[in-house]
This record gives sequence, C-alpha cells and structure tokens, in this order.
Amino acid sequence: MTEFPWVSVSGFGAHIKSTRKTLVIQKKKSVEEYPIESVRHLLIVGGHTIHSATINQLIRQGSWVSFFESDGTPVGTLQPSGWESHLAVREAQQEIPRQRYAITLAQASIKSRIFAIEKTEELKNTRLFYEGELEILSNSHDEVAYLIKLDEIRRLHRLASDMYYEIMARSLPSEFGFRRRTPGPYPDPVNAMLSFGYSLLYGNCSVAVVGAHLDPDVGFLHEGKGALVKDLIEPLKAGMVDPVVFQIVSGSLKECDFDISSGRCLLSDNLMKKMIQLFYNGINLQKINEQVMNMTTAIQDKAAATVLY
Repeated sequence: MTEFPWVSVSGFGAHIKSTRKTLVIQKKKSVEEYPIESVRHLLIVGGHTIHSATINQLIRQGSWVSFFESDGTPVGTLQPSGWESHLAVREAQQEIPRQRYAITLAQASIKSRIFAIEKTEELKNTRLFYEGELEILSNSHDEVAYLIKLDEIRRLHRLASDMYYEIMARSLPSEFGFRRRTPGPYPDPVNAMLSFGYSLLYGNCSVAVVGAHLDPDVGFLHEGKGALVKDLIEPLKAGMVDPVVFQIVSGSLKECDFDISSGRCLLSDNLMKKMIQLFYNGINLQKINEQVMNMTTAIQDKAAATVLY
C-alpha cells in the first residue's frame, strides 16, 4: 500500500468525509480518494467542511490533522494522544551541522539564478551579463563551499542574490522603476509583485514543512520565524515565481494595475487575481513536496541534502 506522508486540501469549499477504508475529498469538479490507513497527515488550507467522524478516524489510527489560513499560515494541529515520534525529527533538525546544509542551499540558489539569467538572455536574444559578472556569480558558487562561518555563507549568498536582481532588471522596462530587490514597503510594482509571489510560494512550502513534522523556525541559511521555509524556497524562486512576474512586467503591466503614493506601491485587485491564476501553474506543489521530503530524509539520516532548483 502506498503511504501518503501528507495530503493537502487547499482553497475553499471542499467537502472532506470518509468511509471505513477511504478518505474522500469532494470538490466542485473532482473527487479525490485515498486509502485512509495510508494518510499520515491531513493538511486543511482555507475554508472547507470536514466530518467529525473523519477526524476521529484519522486521530485514532495515529494520523495528524493540521489547519492553515488560506495563505498557508499555520493555525493549529490535532495530534494522536501520546504520539511523540515527531520530536525525533525536530531534535535531529536542532543537532544537524547548519553550515553543511547552508552551503548546499546557497549553491543551489546561485545555480538557479545563473540558469534564469542565461534562459532570459536566450529567450530575449539579448546580453544581460556585463563583462565579468557571470564569472563573479560562478566563483561565488564555488567559493561558498570553502566558507566556515554561517555569517560568511549568508553574506556571500546575499551578495549573489542582490547581483541577480540587478542583472535581471536590465531585461525589464525602465519606466517601472525596478533596479534591485528592496525591503518593504515596496517603492515599485516589480518588487511588490515579487513579494506577493514569494508569499504564495512560502505559504505552500510552509504547509509541506508542517506536514513533514519539521520545525519551520529552525533554518540553516536563514534565521528567525519561518527560517526553514525560507531556506527551502530560496532555490525555487527563480524558476517558480520570477518568470511569471517578469513576463507580466515585460508584456502586459499597465499604470492602472498599481498605485504609488508616499513611496509605497499597491497592486490592484485585478492584477493580483491575474497573478494568482498564473502562479497556480507556475508554483509546482509536487516539486515543493519533494524538496521538503529530501530535507526531511537528509536530517533523519544525517546525510547530505539534495536541493532542487
């Protein structure tokens, strides 16, 4: 029997119920069924209805049920009484050498961004790299492996990331004012759009991290709240979010799609709806789940991590 580490239900309006052997998720246009004994963690994202008998059945067999806001913010978890084996995963996560995983994540992030720049050059038939820039990014990828302190790894990763956005800005219309990545509040529509996309990616990855019983706040490349989630999405941004944003900015973005006042850019509802539709196809949930499972396995086995980008 195939075991499902976690099954997620997102959006709104699904009806979750069960028979003696089957978990049934009924949506407007589809019905998903899983052998209920194989579901280890049910993740409910957004607003849905679920039978209390289904919750009882899952808890009784040792499964977990977690609830999230529609943006992926965790609300709470129901866990089987006396079930503490998930603590072993979190203890291993606390004890694992952070430097080794930080290096792997930083290298994957830099690789993903070099690839994104080269792909954009090919699609637009233009040259984005100035002389020596590709060599600097490539050397950063190689040099990070020899760094000892976490602060050094994070600094080099941050420099490479800043450089990536400055290079990609050359491919976008200058009238939208994007020159580099900036912290919020965002002064231009491109920064605001990127942050919106990253928040969607963060929410989807956060659900998977909770599903795998990892501690989302114990990271390697990042620190603070949601650090592990930020780690895992960092190499995925350039492939899942950035192409959607840059495509809209280069092709269909208009002044009516945003408003800038007091140095702060607000996106229109129509633009956000359009982006959500495009991100639905761009954000690959299967790849996110695989990213999380790879990290979980590596932590449990105290082995090198395979990071996707």
